[in-house]
Amino acid sequence: MAFGDVQQAHARIRPYVVRTPLLESRTLNDLIGARVLAKAECLQNAGAFKFRGACNRLLQLTDAQRKAGVVAFSSGNHALATSAVGRMFGVPATIIMPADAPKAKIEGARANGATVILYDREKDDREAIGADIARKTGAIIVPPYDDPHIMAGQGTAGIEIVEQAQAIDAPLDVVIAASSGGGLVAGVATAVKHLSPRTAVYAGEPAGFDELARSLVSGQPETNAPGTRSICDSLQVAKPGKLTFPINKRYLAGSLVVTDDEVRQAMKAAYQHLKLVVEPGGAVPLAALLAGKLDVSGKTVAIVLSGGNVDASVFIEALKG
Repeated sequence: MAFGDVQQAHARIRPYVVRTPLLESRTLNDLIGARVLAKAECLQNAGAFKFRGACNRLLQLTDAQRKAGVVAFSSGNHALATSAVGRMFGVPATIIMPADAPKAKIEGARANGATVILYDREKDDREAIGADIARKTGAIIVPPYDDPHIMAGQGTAGIEIVEQAQAIDAPLDVVIAASSGGGLVAGVATAVKHLSPRTAVYAGEPAGFDELARSLVSGQPETNAPGTRSICDSLQVAKPGKLTFPINKRYLAGSLVVTDDEVRQAMKAAYQHLKLVVEPGGAVPLAALLAGKLDVSGKTVAIVLSGGNVDASVFIEALKG
């Protein structure tokens, strides 16, 4: 996946995606001591950046493939995105989701007309389940991140960030995007580093699921310990993607790791200062800034608030903190 692929994806999906705003709060700037520009992907179709990648992938299906349908595995946002794009283009979708995924995400995928199959993330292999369904039905597998079309679609957010920052004369010193499998930050980094080479790009991860941070230090893919838990339901893979890691290794300046409590504080801050509902995984970049994980004093920083699909009970608990 190269910058040209992101450019092509940008042109391909433009009629179907929301060009989400780049928001700013003076109060938030004062709290952090930097100019913070928040890319509100929580306002994207299906409530998260994942819509970009799913849209780019499904738009390239042949007529026969569209008829056969798609199968995707996801803890939530990729499920919502793939099912939403499938409904938009009349493509049947089967979504494999962990049984402990947020109720709002499971119900959302079903509301989009998808067939939802639940699995135990501790015992079952979601990729094996998906491969079996694809073999029996002829459906096309749409991975959540380890796919060049998916990465290119996610990278379109990076193009928009640079364009929107330039429009308000705000040269970017830093860009931060959350990472699970690494598709979003790989796509964003590819775009940003091409359009603004001076800008440092960082990933953000929850404690316990910081495999990318450790992998960037060691230079090889590291694995998270089994049984780890985090409030960030959308950022819980075991190891970096085979396709995403080489890109992230090339472009990223590092990965910033935050705790669940820091994430809750960021969710509350996004609501108070930006009037946004942001899910835990989507709030990780803001959490990193508020917790001082990176010295950004006097700099201009763009953060991707990557999703807003959060159960009401989880959001209420964050606001109480």
